[in-house]
Amino acid sequence: MIVDKSKAFALKVIALYKKLCDTNREFVMSKQLLKSGTSIGANIKEAQQGQSKADFYAKLYISLKEASETEYWLELLHESGYIGEEEFSAIYQDCQEIIKLLVAITKHRRNG
Repeated sequence: MIVDKSKAFALKVIALYKKLCDTNREFVMSKQLLKSGTSIGANIKEAQQGQSKADFYAKLYISLKEASETEYWLELLHESGYIGEEEFSAIYQDCQEIIKLLVAITKHRRNG
């Protein structure tokens, strides 16, 4: 579930990146968004192949940090006027859902 959601999210981030570069000629924040937004799923995939439980959770914590960074770049792009309200709301909601899932998964480790 989280693997599929993070991949779908990465594809949305890629599409937004292309739009921001092509239409808005914005390259700095959008590049940061692209890096962090696609890194979420990459680290989740790596976690699946973790060599130990510690390695598994370490990769998920990295994913959570990348998701939080992505949330920040989305906020900046929205508040600076590069992303409209409707477009922002949809992708931001997806990002927050991934963060909630990662928090729920890693919460077991913190409490365990």
